[in-house]
Amino acid sequence: MKRRVFIKKGTAAGIAAGAAMALGNRSGLAAPVPPLAGYDMVAVMGGSPEAMFDLGIQSIGGLGRYVSKGQKVVIKPNIGWDVTPDKGANTHPGLVKRIAEHCFRAGAKEVYVFDNTCDDWVRCYSNSGIERAAKEAGAKIVPGNSESYYQNVTIPGARILKSAKVHQLILDCDVFINVPVLKHHSSAKMTAAIKNMMGVVWDRRFWHSNNLHQCIADFTMYERKPALNIVDCYNVMLKNGPRGVSVDDLVQMKSLLISPDWVAVDTAAAKMMNLNPEQIDYIKIASRMGAGTMNLESMNIHRIKM
Repeated sequence: MKRRVFIKKGTAAGIAAGAAMALGNRSGLAAPVPPLAGYDMVAVMGGSPEAMFDLGIQSIGGLGRYVSKGQKVVIKPNIGWDVTPDKGANTHPGLVKRIAEHCFRAGAKEVYVFDNTCDDWVRCYSNSGIERAAKEAGAKIVPGNSESYYQNVTIPGARILKSAKVHQLILDCDVFINVPVLKHHSSAKMTAAIKNMMGVVWDRRFWHSNNLHQCIADFTMYERKPALNIVDCYNVMLKNGPRGVSVDDLVQMKSLLISPDWVAVDTAAAKMMNLNPEQIDYIKIASRMGAGTMNLESMNIHRIKM
């Protein structure tokens, strides 16, 4: 499979152990988020998840641009499935650990990791490797398996999903970092940054029975948005998602995407899977609702090959 991160290549420039490529100029984003030190998105290819994050976050001036001393940080990976890391159904544990380490290095007082899992949360946290990785970094693991952890919030501007029950960690934190894994999804075609928000809510059955794509897009209107979206594209599941069936369904792309614009990062992620973002309804709807841009040509994208 061809690796398709962006529409066209740019000019090479040296950085640390890799080469960076700029792709076009920024003409403005719809999402109310700051630029990445002049870049709207960073893509890294060719290394381990940890090394790619080190290089990618360094290229935008460090995680200290988003995390300040004394802050409470929540990292939201995909931990939905009771499978081992080699299956590609959950976020790579090494990436979660490295992000937590960078948060503490930036001065975070507390770092929490959680997901509202699909399988039993104890087994998901353990067998995904994420519980151990997070604790090794000094982060705290919090479950999402009880409705008592969630508070009802309204979503201004939503068309169908007018309200949702959101995990208290999201409501209380200072900084929220979204760390999905890129993979196929049987209902939504793919899952990455925007769809990963189904793991911060309790009542997601409503989403599935009331126009899933519109509900996914509606949640981008909620006021508590991720400061950064860091998409794990190391082992990408191309079919039989979201849980996966076999390692034969995976392609090792060894890539990582970083952006505050989740519409843009999902657009790029779709292209990596050789999917047309225009045919993934929730991406298109979220863009039309002003949650971000699908126009990668208008963005200043930093591309690094290790």
